[in-house]
Amino acid sequence: MYMFPHNLWNPTMTLYDVIVVGAGIEGSSTAYQLARQGKKTLLLEQFPIPHSRGSSHGQSRITRKAYGEMEHYTVMMKEAYPLWETLERESGTKIFRETGMLTMGSSDKFTMGTIRCLQRHGIAHEVFDYRGIKQAYPMIEYPKDYTFVVDKTGGILRADKALLAYHETFRRFGGEIRDGEKVVDIVPGDTVEVRSASSNTYRGRAVVLAVGAWATKILPSMQLRLPLKVLRINVLYWKEKVPGRYGADRFPVFLQENAVENHAVYGLPSEEYPGLVKICLHWGPEVDPDIRDMADDSWVIDKMKGYVSRHFPELESEPAIAETCMYTWSEDENFILDRHPTWKNIIIGAGFSGHGFKLAPVVGKVLAELATNQTPSYDMTPFRIQRFRQNSKL
Repeated sequence: MYMFPHNLWNPTMTLYDVIVVGAGIEGSSTAYQLARQGKKTLLLEQFPIPHSRGSSHGQSRITRKAYGEMEHYTVMMKEAYPLWETLERESGTKIFRETGMLTMGSSDKFTMGTIRCLQRHGIAHEVFDYRGIKQAYPMIEYPKDYTFVVDKTGGILRADKALLAYHETFRRFGGEIRDGEKVVDIVPGDTVEVRSASSNTYRGRAVVLAVGAWATKILPSMQLRLPLKVLRINVLYWKEKVPGRYGADRFPVFLQENAVENHAVYGLPSEEYPGLVKICLHWGPEVDPDIRDMADDSWVIDKMKGYVSRHFPELESEPAIAETCMYTWSEDENFILDRHPTWKNIIIGAGFSGHGFKLAPVVGKVLAELATNQTPSYDMTPFRIQRFRQNSKL
């Protein structure tokens, strides 16, 4: 990477308390939290806003409280819900719609863990056998030996509206957004310099890197190689044979672990496109984020056609719409929320592994705490970089 000569530094330029790089949902939530606290905050984004080249675009995401074997997220979700409500009030935007969240399996670890988690945390839920689930949701078909559980607090987050609400509210609190500013260099120090492809230089007392899939490119330039990989995800929509059959007023969001070749399948009711149900494989081909459109993902669509025809008899078995997004997958599927091992005023939020959107309000709060030297609100053990020490270059 080309290093700009230090004599180009302009001592009169603005000094920000925190610069947040990446205006996806995690970076935007972080910037919002900082501006809300009165910090002079700059939010940088490499693409013009809005765009569809990252991981935060699109109209809907699943939210839920139950997290099976990863109960530290259940604890965080208890705060995420009221924080989403705060954003709704401040922005005047309706973001959450409750539908319930359905999980199913044949006494598998995930389904049984979800039930235990719901019970331990006193979360409203209902458990069904095959007969009960056919009465509740006759439009699906799964094996008769399955157990089914509905987390009644689950539902839909309106993703595009949430991201826009963060941007608008961030600005209202005094924050500054600069889009079309691709970061090409970060110079550590007591004051961090962030340099863009358009030859602009920004200075901050701290920097938060919430760059999504581009963490795989930016972090190695900072002597930090973490076990992350970028996956291209097919976002598939399937047409109802009877309009309204899978509407959000009668059908929940759902998640089935180990559904297709040991990977999960998730779905949402026909909410964003009239008459189309969103059902997707929670996996895809590994890609370079800058050339993701070249990936061969035909196998994903083939597998999903079989899944839909088996389990959703009242949907057409050819996808009506195919869109894409990206996951940045961490080795253990836990987030990375930590300070750089060498430069403590550079904060990293990465590896959200396709389940970070619902937790964005809490992620933003924690990253803002790290950036301002506050004690984090949660036990950070599951999120520390140090956990990868055995197979990473730190």
